[in-house]
Amino acid sequence: MNLLSIFSRNKDIKEPLKSEAPAHWVKCKSCQSLMYYKEVENQKQVCPKCGFHIRIGVKERIELLADEGTFVEYDSNLKPVDPLKFVDKISYKQRLEDAKAKTGKTSSVVSGECKINGVGAQIVIFDFAFMGGSLGSVEGEKIVRAVERSIEKREGLIILSASGGARMQESTFSLLQMSKTSAALARLAKHNLLYISVLTDPTMGGVSASFATLGDIIIAEPGALVGFAGQRVIEQTIGSALPDGFQRAEFLLEKGSIDMIVNRNDLKKTLSDLLTLLKVA
Repeated sequence: MNLLSIFSRNKDIKEPLKSEAPAHWVKCKSCQSLMYYKEVENQKQVCPKCGFHIRIGVKERIELLADEGTFVEYDSNLKPVDPLKFVDKISYKQRLEDAKAKTGKTSSVVSGECKINGVGAQIVIFDFAFMGGSLGSVEGEKIVRAVERSIEKREGLIILSASGGARMQESTFSLLQMSKTSAALARLAKHNLLYISVLTDPTMGGVSASFATLGDIIIAEPGALVGFAGQRVIEQTIGSALPDGFQRAEFLLEKGSIDMIVNRNDLKKTLSDLLTLLKVA
């Protein structure tokens, strides 16, 4: 056997390992640990080393919270329009088409109803992958309709926010959704129905300044970024440095801005317990 045949055989053995590595290993953005992807999946995309919560999409949220086979989506036919014919680097119409191709959805919100450990609830979930989870006219309308279903069916409402804020391409139309959704939640409160707001990473801008912080109970995932403007913008405005982590969930809990921080693995039980304990007949 010559040396060339040995090197050739060794190369053949190593190639599959190289091709598998990117798909089978996950690097934590927080502690930089390298973990087998199944280990992370079993923890529902939570780093088993440091507890860092990796961002997840709508499908994973539904699987995490809804009892199997109980989720029913509503208002999936609603689609955004371009009333201002907005164009920046590319047109708003093109951005919507790109977002649809990327996510398979027509808006950044999925709304519906499900059972959580046997307890019925209306649920609204933001998808950050669709234009940064931005709030536009369609998203606001879906939230209002979810409120109306809650009132009709006497069920609690849960909104899981993950958003960069109001959608700039819709200008005032998107800003109006802040007051529109807030007014709808006021009607929900008049019917003594529970509204639970779950803040995930990130919840910023007009979303954090409206319905996301109007919950009867406000829950955040560990380490979630929550605020109106970014830290750098605030520091430039006030001319002073801000404490480290001042927009993170832990800081907000310490200052009383939110009610609790719940690990993703415990969120389903926490929600079902709250819906049961605080249900109004």
